[in-house]
Amino acid sequence: MATTTVSNLSIAMSRPKVTPSQRFASVRSVVFGGRSKIQSCDTLASVSHVASVQPFKQDSILCAGKFDKIVTKATSESNANNQVAGLAIDLKGKRAFIAGVADDNGYGWAIAKSLAAAGAEILVGTWVPALNIFESSLRRGKFDESRKLQDGSLMEIAKVYPLDAVYDNLEDVPEDVKTNKRYAGAKNWTVQEVVESVKKDFGTIDILVHSLANGPEVSKPLSETSRKGYLAAISASSYSYISLLKHFLPIINPGGSSLSLTYIASERIIPGYGGGMSSAKAALESDTRVLAFEAGRKKRIRVNTISAGPLGSRAAKAIGFIDTMIDYSFTNAPLQKELHAEEVGNTAAFLASPLASAITGAVVYVDNGLNAMGVGVDSPVFKDLNIPKDNH
Repeated sequence: MATTTVSNLSIAMSRPKVTPSQRFASVRSVVFGGRSKIQSCDTLASVSHVASVQPFKQDSILCAGKFDKIVTKATSESNANNQVAGLAIDLKGKRAFIAGVADDNGYGWAIAKSLAAAGAEILVGTWVPALNIFESSLRRGKFDESRKLQDGSLMEIAKVYPLDAVYDNLEDVPEDVKTNKRYAGAKNWTVQEVVESVKKDFGTIDILVHSLANGPEVSKPLSETSRKGYLAAISASSYSYISLLKHFLPIINPGGSSLSLTYIASERIIPGYGGGMSSAKAALESDTRVLAFEAGRKKRIRVNTISAGPLGSRAAKAIGFIDTMIDYSFTNAPLQKELHAEEVGNTAAFLASPLASAITGAVVYVDNGLNAMGVGVDSPVFKDLNIPKDNH
């Protein structure tokens, strides 16, 4: 049975202390933060803003001041007289493989774009049935607008690999999938084959990102989910991460980083998020902790997962009530604002950087704080309470 890849909802290196004149010699670095009041932080020659949907080797100086918006910026040049607003991160010379990018508006794309803005070389794995449309859209320029960085350059994808992460090797693929017309003409798309192809083409990677999931019975309550549907959700949404890390581990450079995407349904009841998907996300988070220990001990590779809030991506539309979840989050989260895919991308870039060199085995929430809430404040029960409102 064919499966659907969903973009749902790296290397930590130490560096000797350098002088201020050396510190800002980088020709391309990424900065977390917003516009600072300090003039020296405003005089960057050029910047590249990272927008939504698919890591750093230099010390930096944090400029004090008010930050109005969290963005990711890439500087094309700087000098010893200019201070950088925020903590600079530089991924030049690093290579990332992002599994689960099939369009330009999901979290996988946003992560790819943030890593690219930091200077990383980008490889992506795209679900086989979606490969032709994705590659055609790239060639024809349909993604050019969303590929744009603030300096006008476009995010470059070094290579797109066909991938179906449900299958470890060709022997695992059932005959009906091998002969399915949606897989016709594609080759080397199982996990083992993709890793072999990446090794042949590029040798090694530094960052691995798992941004895919599928639950064929996601619309069914858990108590009505079949064994086949439940195991399919676990296979596509959590074991696929184990398989990818297992096969990529030998070619991930020591000190690298691996990252996945999870959802609050792993620990809270989200009615409608069924078919075993809540179980799959819980398994993914548990596996993150165990894999962090194993990969950390073997090769100093950090393993983390981002628990992202709801995003109205094409893939998430399959759940059927994503717009309702977005509205609920806006109304009830501590931060009453829209969640942007770039905020998840920015977090991924941080976690892939030396700034996060001591963070592994963690679930990092990027959901405007919704995970912290015990009740929904939009309930009529609280209508007479003086609940703070966002007045901005």
